[in-house]
Amino acid sequence: MIRSSVSNCPVPTDQQPLNEYEELKTSWLFRDCTLNWRQYITKMLWIWGLSWLVAGPVAAASFPAHKNIAHFILCGAAGASIGVVLTLVRLYLGWQYVRDRLYSMTVFYEESGWYDGQTWTKPQEVLTRDRLIVAYDIKPILRRLQFTFAGLAGLLLIGTMVWHLF
Repeated sequence: MIRSSVSNCPVPTDQQPLNEYEELKTSWLFRDCTLNWRQYITKMLWIWGLSWLVAGPVAAASFPAHKNIAHFILCGAAGASIGVVLTLVRLYLGWQYVRDRLYSMTVFYEESGWYDGQTWTKPQEVLTRDRLIVAYDIKPILRRLQFTFAGLAGLLLIGTMVWHLF
């Protein structure tokens, strides 16, 4: 973990926005957003594939594969994409939370419990550092997630149009 360069920072180490960012960046699910595009898409496809374990039987119960293969595949694919959507929402909310904490001029923290919250105003050098991290590290991740949402919505739209053809 990176320690804040400000020695008079009253915020506990684990609640400092920079340390929250470093922790998020190295956690097993959230670090997938920092991979190159090919690796990132591969991870999303793995999640989609694993979601078929639930979506496949549900689709088969509604549209038996031996009778209506097109509807079975489309229904299963749409159902499996729910797992991807839920994962993307979790990733987006986590990165957005850290972005907001880094970008904010003040940091809310708890000293020992929920009942004694305090607010610390960041010095200008800390604020500048944190906003640079937001601009160069976190905004591209959020854009990637937004692009993934848009791509998934486009695929679901295409799937809907194909559904109506059959």
